[in-house]
Amino acid sequence: MSEVRDQSFHEPLRVTLLRTGLLGLVVGIVVARVRGHPTAWPQWTAFALWFTFGGHWVEVFFLNWFRHRIPPARSAQIAGRLLTWLVGGTWLMLGAWITAMVLGTPHRELPPWWLGGPIFILLELLVHVPMLLRGGPSFYKS
Repeated sequence: MSEVRDQSFHEPLRVTLLRTGLLGLVVGIVVARVRGHPTAWPQWTAFALWFTFGGHWVEVFFLNWFRHRIPPARSAQIAGRLLTWLVGGTWLMLGAWITAMVLGTPHRELPPWWLGGPIFILLELLVHVPMLLRGGPSFYKS
């Protein structure tokens, strides 16, 4: 645990931008089509980018700053990470909301702002499954 805990996360920005940008674009296109407004993909892509690109930085915040400031016990690390995801996801949803409304998405089409944290926790838990399956560090195994 301490070996992984002492490591910082680093990734080239172009890799982050490519991965999170493509994922945000795919999510934006899919959401726009599912909602029956295929031309609204730019708004939904901008919305999704808050969670793909912004969510990356929430995780980096935990990995490179917060986890080093809480006790190394597994239970404390889990609680700290879930708290980071909850608070971070709420802020991401607020940013996504503002962006979507500025871009013309009607308020009634947006998920409630308070679901940002729980949605982000679920998304992160899903994102960490492939990392676990590849044998790398993840939420499930550090």
